[in-house]
Amino acid sequence: MPDWSRQVSQNAHILGVLDAYGILALAGIVGPLVLVALDIAAAVSEPKYSLIRNSISALGLTSLGWIQTIGFVVFGLLVEIFTAGLFLNIRRRHLFDLGIGLLTFFGFGLALIGLFRTDPIGTLPTWSGRIHVWAAYSVLGLFPVALALLLSSIKNDPNWRGLFHYTVVSGILAFALAVGRLFLPQNISWFGLYERILVANVLIWLEIIGVRLLLLSLRRNPNRLSVLLRRHYR
Repeated sequence: MPDWSRQVSQNAHILGVLDAYGILALAGIVGPLVLVALDIAAAVSEPKYSLIRNSISALGLTSLGWIQTIGFVVFGLLVEIFTAGLFLNIRRRHLFDLGIGLLTFFGFGLALIGLFRTDPIGTLPTWSGRIHVWAAYSVLGLFPVALALLLSSIKNDPNWRGLFHYTVVSGILAFALAVGRLFLPQNISWFGLYERILVANVLIWLEIIGVRLLLLSLRRNPNRLSVLLRRHYR
């Protein structure tokens, strides 16, 4: 069997030992990786674009902006899928459903950021630019609020309690960075770096929560984990 065919077969085996919750968890794990990989790929391929200086939205105006579009749309859709996994796996407390709803809209906003490009600085505003800005500000606000609404449920669920304090810190950091972003002049030399730190906080939270959900999925049936390890090292 050719190497690529064997690899596809092994990946299919891995997916085969995961239950539905495990598949939903993978959406939260893969989504941030897709966004980071495509963002870096597009940025380093544009000689005039700086990851430190230029805004994330400005990358969409380059010749390789379509790569960023794919990244945000795929990421947004995967976040919405992942949110279903959280809805089904965290013990509900007060305001939990509202928090999950906001996290779903957060994913939708990410997709809109990719689909509608920002307007170049100094040009007249367009509908695409307005939608992009609205979606960007909505995403900035929705994430920390969603985390705040999920805190009670995370704290009172034994399976998730260990991530309570981390979620508090991540939510506070997201809120502080979002407020700072509103007052940050775009001509500052490290504007792009600031935005990427803001986004990194979100991506890391999703990644950690996704890994936790995957481990819980495997823990429900220990035989699945042993099968996964045997097939991986075979």
